[in-house]
Amino acid sequence: MPKPCTYPFSRRIRATPRSFIREILKVTEHPDIISFAGGLPSPAFLDAPGVSAAAESVLREDGCAALQYSTTEGYLPLREWIAERYHSRLGLDVDPDEILITNGSQQILDLLGRIFLNEGDPVTIEAPGYLGAIQAFSQYMPRFCPVALENEGPDPVEFTRVLREDNPVFYYAIPNSQNPSGITCTSRRRKEVASLLADRETLIVEDDAYGEIRFNGDHLPSYRSLIADRALLLGSFSKIVAPGLRLGWLCAPEAVIEQAVTAKQASDLHSNILAQRILCRYLAENDIDDHIAKITRGYAEQCSLMIRLMEELFPQEVRFTRPDGGMFLWLTLPEGASAMELYERAMKEKVAILPGTPFYTDGGGDRSVRLNFSNADGEKIRTGISRLAGVMEKYIPETDHEKSGD
Repeated sequence: MPKPCTYPFSRRIRATPRSFIREILKVTEHPDIISFAGGLPSPAFLDAPGVSAAAESVLREDGCAALQYSTTEGYLPLREWIAERYHSRLGLDVDPDEILITNGSQQILDLLGRIFLNEGDPVTIEAPGYLGAIQAFSQYMPRFCPVALENEGPDPVEFTRVLREDNPVFYYAIPNSQNPSGITCTSRRRKEVASLLADRETLIVEDDAYGEIRFNGDHLPSYRSLIADRALLLGSFSKIVAPGLRLGWLCAPEAVIEQAVTAKQASDLHSNILAQRILCRYLAENDIDDHIAKITRGYAEQCSLMIRLMEELFPQEVRFTRPDGGMFLWLTLPEGASAMELYERAMKEKVAILPGTPFYTDGGGDRSVRLNFSNADGEKIRTGISRLAGVMEKYIPETDHEKSGD
């Protein structure tokens, strides 16, 4: 028998965890399974006719340009639209030259790793933190310095200690409707964080994938308005138009954009210019504010329904966040319970949840669960939460019983 081939895989790829979400999604593709495990937008708000009409117009009027190579920075009219959106929504003055169009916001995480991280460099991330960021940064083999997330945002005492002891290269945060917890960092806590960073070289990477989807209250200030020269902003069209377009952007000082452009050229030359032109035409021909308002109303209703059912049906020992936007909420199970065990039991009842462990870089999260409310309609939420409550009714008392030693 021939000897099996061994491949010289790099330490970098061997240090990168596989996406637990993608692995679970393979299991949940069966139509009988109700899934709260993924992070998909509702299909009800994917405007296929509108995108189709925009695509037809682009190909009819600008077909050759849309099918040709383009600049790395991205389609200028789209960058101008983003700059104007920052001004109208957050009062930020942004130059289009400070914007780089990317293949979704996930690519930005990889680009930031390339241009800022050397092996062993300290990086601060929320705990729990976004799994996609953990996976992207892990390729560059940093030293993660997690900071616990409280109801108002990052723990300021812990954040202060990490800054003093570790001097991280950057702090990655999702201040609006955080993935996975659903927590929104308060205005007061944002100012505290900005104050702590004021005299340091640490950058802040502000991922604002969910900022447009806010159920109540005004939009909170961006870190760029508080520490402009060291705030790097990430944005995405995946949540407000369509994830299949794979279009996001980095907004940063031009010195950072210059390095990110170099890194992107080495990767893919430029993002899909056909998709950029179609999106730009779509934004010009449709009322995006009205579309976002519909998304927000729909997700608010789905979130409220899920919370009402959990209040009614879940054991009192199970705690959960109450998001004011976004797509997720976060469960904390009582002592003695295991999120992975609950996941396995729930799957037998054909309901999928996402255990919290992959959202931690230090081995935490064994009693945490992320639930997605955006992708399931009311009927599926009622059925799925009822099934999950039935699983908990049998499992949670068992863990309490075992803990008591009776």
